[in-house]
Amino acid sequence: MHRIDAFCAILLMSTAVAAPAAQAPVTGTRPGAAAPFKTSAIASFDNPWALAFLPDGRMLVTEKAGRLLLLSSDGKQRVAVSGVPRVDSSGQGALGEVVAHPDFAANRLVYFSYSAPGSPNGVVLARGRLAGGVGEARLEEVKTLYEAHPLAKDGHYAGRIAFAPDGLLFFTIGDRQKFTPAQNIDGVLGKVVRLTDQGRPAPDNPLVGKGGDPAIWSYGHRNPLGLAFDLKGRLWNAEMGPRGGDEINLILPGRNYGWPIVSNGDHYDGRPIPRHSAKPEYEAPRVSWNPSISPSSLSIYSGQLFPAWHGKALVGALSGKALILVDLGEHSAREEARYAMGKRIRAVAQGPDGAVYLLEDEEGGRLLRLTPSVRASVAPSP
Repeated sequence: MHRIDAFCAILLMSTAVAAPAAQAPVTGTRPGAAAPFKTSAIASFDNPWALAFLPDGRMLVTEKAGRLLLLSSDGKQRVAVSGVPRVDSSGQGALGEVVAHPDFAANRLVYFSYSAPGSPNGVVLARGRLAGGVGEARLEEVKTLYEAHPLAKDGHYAGRIAFAPDGLLFFTIGDRQKFTPAQNIDGVLGKVVRLTDQGRPAPDNPLVGKGGDPAIWSYGHRNPLGLAFDLKGRLWNAEMGPRGGDEINLILPGRNYGWPIVSNGDHYDGRPIPRHSAKPEYEAPRVSWNPSISPSSLSIYSGQLFPAWHGKALVGALSGKALILVDLGEHSAREEARYAMGKRIRAVAQGPDGAVYLLEDEEGGRLLRLTPSVRASVAPSP
């Protein structure tokens, strides 16, 4: 059932095994601009998908096939974490996001997403309590918190997780390659949902009491694979478009981002899609890319090692094989620099030390640590 027109009327009324160390030069896309960092490869994995840091500097890394690994802060020691549910890794399926609860030091809770086996299959948000350490580690009290409606497809799961400053949890769910469910407010495919840390819809979500699924925060999304809060508390996503039209969006409550009615890209078979400019009733992206970069992840830099990056977004690019720096302005955003990495980048994260960490998307994909180059460390930022 579709109630989009009615909902839009309501809104108008109310108003992103240890490897040998290596360093390599990286080039920015601005003419004559060199990347302000050097890279060191500190570990490698089988098709890694996501990375999270624990308060003590240790790392959790997920692999597509369903393995969760706990690494020492230097990446030299690792152990597979037991207790992870079985994963359907066919197609785009994976053991996806992993995030530590904001109070992890006290409760040891780890939140993760995965594509659940079954016919049809679905994307699941779950959590468990991390016990043990490097040498022996396990997830205890594993619990499913939220499940999207399953479909007989193996793509566009999304499954990114971000905790808000107030402790509520945001979770992205792709359209599962079915297009129109993204516009159906009776379900959560093609949506960003807002939940308590127990997995229940937040009681003040924008559709509560107005029809539609009470978990929905925003809708009209295709495959949102990046999600992060900026230093002002604003929520952003990085979203894969069709052929072209990849997006950076400022995620606002109750807004419709237009997929599949509008896009700044076209269908893979060449059929055109109306542009956002033609239908201003849909929320337009703050940045879009054509040709595609295939954004995989999103992180907001808050560290001190790269002062020129402070408060800006770092986007991992798959087909673009790059790390992309995006300036998030008050009323607009723009790509500021693009650093060619030579490999598909699946994840980007900031470490406790202020270094930036990347995961390469391939069998044997490396965990790269980015630190300032000598030139960048002595030169003042512009």
